[in-house]
Amino acid sequence: MSKEPEHPLGIDELLERVREGLERIGPREAFAATADGALLVDIRYAALRDRDGLIPGALVVERNELEWRLDPQGSHRAPEATSHDLHVVIICNEGYASSLAAASLKQLGLHRATDLVGGFQAWRSAGLPVQAPAA
Repeated sequence: MSKEPEHPLGIDELLERVREGLERIGPREAFAATADGALLVDIRYAALRDRDGLIPGALVVERNELEWRLDPQGSHRAPEATSHDLHVVIICNEGYASSLAAASLKQLGLHRATDLVGGFQAWRSAGLPVQAPAA
């Protein structure tokens, strides 16, 4: 039987700890990383993608499918999930859920997984390419 921790982590503390293990990058760094083969992965839910648009070239993966789609050894992996050495940049709406998702991918052995500081909103604010939502 496992013993419960004396002081359970709150989400803010968990997020802080998770981010200590990530080399988070900003929008312009993420954009430049794609030229070197980085894979941008958009985990925003459909309503946000429909409202705000998409990052051209980003792989869209629902958060609840992320680990299955990006595990290079998984039977349900995306074609882009070719190696544990893949540089993956997770993008959520504002850069919170993406940190937790990137940490989860690191646990699967994707040692170069990280996330975008400020998420999609920071990308758009930086004036980087966004594909308009479908009408």
